[in-house]
Amino acid sequence: MKKQILAIDDSKAIRFLLQTVLGKDYQVVTAPDGCSAMYWLSKRNLPDLIIVDAQLPDMQDWELIEQLSSSGIYRDIPLFVLSSLDKTKAQAQCLEHGVTEFFAKPFNPIELKAAVNRVLNNTQLASAYVAHAS
Repeated sequence: MKKQILAIDDSKAIRFLLQTVLGKDYQVVTAPDGCSAMYWLSKRNLPDLIIVDAQLPDMQDWELIEQLSSSGIYRDIPLFVLSSLDKTKAQAQCLEHGVTEFFAKPFNPIELKAAVNRVLNNTQLASAYVAHAS
């Protein structure tokens, strides 16, 4: 079964790009805003990775990222942030919230895919190791 990625961005073009770039190897679920993403998560869906824009139309900047990173349920899911905000400030926010990877918009889709593969394959190796260790 393919690993699942939740991609949250208000730009239809970016959601389409993420679906296109990552959809061959992963199941990509997209959401246009924070409320749609939280609704999907509330249905007991736990993705292997979340890619989220720091600025969403229905929330304050960084609000969803703050909620996810401080949640007992979601904080262990790797979080990638896409942002067109000031790079230095955005990187500081990412450090504060324990974000796994940060990509400034416009981002290189090939670099994003490589980072996704690296993070999800490391997760897979770690869980395989735990399974063999017991």
